[in-house]
Amino acid sequence: MLLMPREIQCFVRVADRLGFSRAAADLGMSQPAVSQAVTRLEKALGVRLFERSARAVRLTPQGRALLGHAVRVVDAVGALEEEAARLSRPAIRLAYPPLAGPLAARIARRLAARVPAVAVDLQAAGRGGAARALREGEVSVAILGLPAPAGLTTATRFHVTVDHLAVPAAHRGDPRSLPLLLPRHRPAGSAWARLAAARHRTVAEELDDFGPALDLVAAGQGALPVPSLLTRTVRRDDVRFVPIEEDGLRLAYGVVWAAGRVSPELVAVVQAVQDALWTR
Repeated sequence: MLLMPREIQCFVRVADRLGFSRAAADLGMSQPAVSQAVTRLEKALGVRLFERSARAVRLTPQGRALLGHAVRVVDAVGALEEEAARLSRPAIRLAYPPLAGPLAARIARRLAARVPAVAVDLQAAGRGGAARALREGEVSVAILGLPAPAGLTTATRFHVTVDHLAVPAAHRGDPRSLPLLLPRHRPAGSAWARLAAARHRTVAEELDDFGPALDLVAAGQGALPVPSLLTRTVRRDDVRFVPIEEDGLRLAYGVVWAAGRVSPELVAVVQAVQDALWTR
């Protein structure tokens, strides 16, 4: 028997509603059309599915035996149509640092609401992993700390204020006595220079993301400048956060992609980031 999804759907709906008129109303069809669809299915299957009378519609024993199979067919067809619709929509993969997770989520929601919608596959990644994924074409666009790695294009810059130090939880002395952990890739600026100059020791690490950097803090290797956003989202027993006052201490981020890989979906992401940053 050739697959008859419409006829099978009518069978399932009539069985659920135990009435052709009620099933027709649910399906947006006429009652004769539903009745004819069930009749075609009965002929194709070689069994009678319903006992019909002027007062009631009942499943036959054969109809009851086949109903579970029919429901699974209807569900499978619905899943097929839903997946086909998803695959037919434009899609893009966005890598982002965990710190920018709320922004990435807003971007995905905005793009899903566009017409036509753009599906966004979110992938949390550190700086090094995101840069490799961009160069190898595994992701289309990323939110990265600036300055961006060489060979990548940047747009839509924004800044996050750094106003706390992460220190080991057990350290109760002056935080300034700890070595200062500074990422190699940080914006040039007098604020960072002043902060480094105020310390006897600084440690420049290839800090790919705040998660591994906080592990270094917990291990007692130094104090790490962090934004207040991190202090509100990270809860660790081995690290505590101490406010600092240093005007102009910021981290820069931007939307980054591989040169020459511009697409309408990429342009939509850049626009969505701009909208998400300037509006709420």
